Amino acid sequence: MTDIAQAEKAKIHEGKEADHHPYFRPKDAATLILVDRSGATPKVLVGKRHDKVVFMPGKFVFPGGRVDKADYRVPVAAPITTELEANLAKGSPKTPASRAKSLAIAAIREACEETGLCLGRKIEGKAPKLDGNWKPFADAGLLPDPSSLFLIARAITPPGRVKRFDTRFFTADASAITHRVDGVIHADAELVELVWVELGSKPLADLHPMTRNVLNELDTRLATGPLRHDAPVPFFHFYGGKMQKDILG
Repeated sequence: MTDIAQAEKAKIHEGKEADHHPYFRPKDAATLILVDRSGATPKVLVGKRHDKVVFMPGKFVFPGGRVDKADYRVPVAAPITTELEANLAKGSPKTPASRAKSLAIAAIREACEETGLCLGRKIEGKAPKLDGNWKPFADAGLLPDPSSLFLIARAITPPGRVKRFDTRFFTADASAITHRVDGVIHADAELVELVWVELGSKPLADLHPMTRNVLNELDTRLATGPLRHDAPVPFFHFYGGKMQKDILG
């Protein structure tokens, strides 16, 4: 085995991703952190990944993933707020309005797919036909509702990685959950368990470092009272040889 192969194997063993690949353009992605503030200490919803999956087996994660083409076209029960759209437009590369909506919608879709928890709203009259990953909404007579989402952070994977994402981290209150799809979480699924855990608790200590950074930002914002769109939104991106934290503006 060559020295390079040995180093690559070591990185995989340590759970690190190789960083010597050619430049790949980051793909748009979205993550949704659901928060329960009914108790003295806020709780967030995490899912435990199956032990047999290749990426992060047995780890606790938040629902999220890449934006799909359908996320641009799906009808919604209410638009994203103008304040959220403005926050999503900040930073570089710029985010046009159509992409801003698709990011918020992707966060809702991924949450419903991976946890069975859907953020939607009943609509009057005949519901538009939704299929594919959006069928659970149609079956429940819902359209996705992104109006309750807040942007907590934006993070771009450093160059040199084989997979790169331009991820927007959203949060929403647990009260925005309007429908539960049964059977999504089970022993053979990607996520085998859902748990509401208090911020700062042990299960969250093993999260990806960037996700922990975002949770720290969320914890700070929750400590000041109700979430607001005018709060500073951190932007984690790589320049000057290291990951930097700026404020979107």
